[in-house]
Amino acid sequence: MRILVVGAGGIGGYFGGRLAATGRDVTFLVRPKRAEILRKNGLVIRSPLGDAHIAVPKVVTADELGETFDLILLSCKAYDLEDAIASFTPAVGPETAILPLLNGMAHLDRLETRFGAEAILGGTCFISATIGQDGEILHMNDLHRLTYGDRRGGMPASIEAIAAVFADAGFMAQASETILTDMWEKWIFIAATAGMTCLMRSSIGDFVAAGADKLALKLIDECAEIAACHGFALSKIADERIRENLTRAGSPITASMLRDIQAGGRIESDQIIGDLLNRADPAKRPSYFMLETVYAHLKAYEVRRAREG
Repeated sequence: MRILVVGAGGIGGYFGGRLAATGRDVTFLVRPKRAEILRKNGLVIRSPLGDAHIAVPKVVTADELGETFDLILLSCKAYDLEDAIASFTPAVGPETAILPLLNGMAHLDRLETRFGAEAILGGTCFISATIGQDGEILHMNDLHRLTYGDRRGGMPASIEAIAAVFADAGFMAQASETILTDMWEKWIFIAATAGMTCLMRSSIGDFVAAGADKLALKLIDECAEIAACHGFALSKIADERIRENLTRAGSPITASMLRDIQAGGRIESDQIIGDLLNRADPAKRPSYFMLETVYAHLKAYEVRRAREG
């Protein structure tokens, strides 16, 4: 199976790098500056679960792309989706499967419109990774799980083929028959985690120590209620897991959105929080005080960032 990984940042670089390191046929579609670094230094992964170095990774830029692939792993930020689509469209053939690992759900509609529902899989991942000063991929914890599946459910042959490629590839890969449920659970988790750590400008452990754990629980309630209204109520296990993670004393975890704010970068405010609010019952939306507060906080940051250039 020929795999095109769109982007070689924290997510694409890590999962694509692990696949390449175990002999899979992986090509990275990257911007010219990133291509230059990868061709010079190779793709380097630094991880508590074991380092990897692909000395000569397959690299291509958008202007060089002229062949189709079996699987496209899409790992861009949600706000870069349109640019990403333009760059990888020549790689999409009649049998190509597209596996997006973006936050939220809005990207599914856009990808369907461009490539058709049959081509778009569901996917989500749990990992904390970023790019280091020298272009290496820095994996910052011991979690590296990728979940994927057919959005219609079941386990068709196409998913079984992907499962065979992902097996023993150096990360946890799980084919799911309920991938949309998995994606909604991840959305609730990331919205609550990003919302609280950005609002409090702190790690989970710090805002818990400050007595803000009740606010975190209220935010989870609001996110979960919206999901339930769309037919994706949290299971008891998922609900308990999210609540435990977001109220854990001493937890050093922060959302990547907070790190982006601290670096003065772009953020996925509309895709993670705004779109969730837009899916709320209009009659109930005024009751979602925590979500509205988080969203206003993030939009104020974006206004200030745009003004300051």
